[in-house]
Amino acid sequence: MNFRSLLTYLFLPAILLSGCAEQEPQKHYDHPVVIVQTKFGDIKMELYPEKAPATVAGFLTNVDSGYYKNCAFYRVLRDDNQISGALHAQLIQGGIWVTNYKLKAKMKPIPHESTKESGLLHKRGTVSLARAEPGTATSEFFICLEDEPGFDFGGENNADGLGYAPFGKVLEGMDVVKKIHEQPEYKQRFRPLVTIVDVKRAK
Repeated sequence: MNFRSLLTYLFLPAILLSGCAEQEPQKHYDHPVVIVQTKFGDIKMELYPEKAPATVAGFLTNVDSGYYKNCAFYRVLRDDNQISGALHAQLIQGGIWVTNYKLKAKMKPIPHESTKESGLLHKRGTVSLARAEPGTATSEFFICLEDEPGFDFGGENNADGLGYAPFGKVLEGMDVVKKIHEQPEYKQRFRPLVTIVDVKRAK
């Protein structure tokens, strides 16, 4: 072995180790799955903590605390209950606003994570937090039945242009979502309410 070969032999392991050290370890994120239980069937939803960490953490805190037990889907948007000529949306909205407003009023707001930050968009099956002003969301969520770009950052559905905060999507049960969407309503409110028996983590 000549001198040049010897140097290569000695320094190659160091170079390889250096290269390994510089590589950032890949982050692994488990996608939590929750089940929304209704009399029409279950809705299985996958959540994305790597995209919307604060939103997912807040939602799962509500789930684990049992806040969604015996709450309801109470709002529906569809073509026949929205103003003609306005930008329409197709969704169902639920949570504890109607069934336990006192609890909702005490809850800590979840920081707003817009679609610009998360990279998630309001597509068919997307699960997103409902809100008034940005940063006021707590327990209320909605499920899109169609693509809703107006709910994204810069969209037309919010005067502030910040959109809503998507954090998951429906894996199974869009047929259940559609069935709920078709239930009787009056002025965008389900009559009667569609009971959410519970929201639990999938085992």
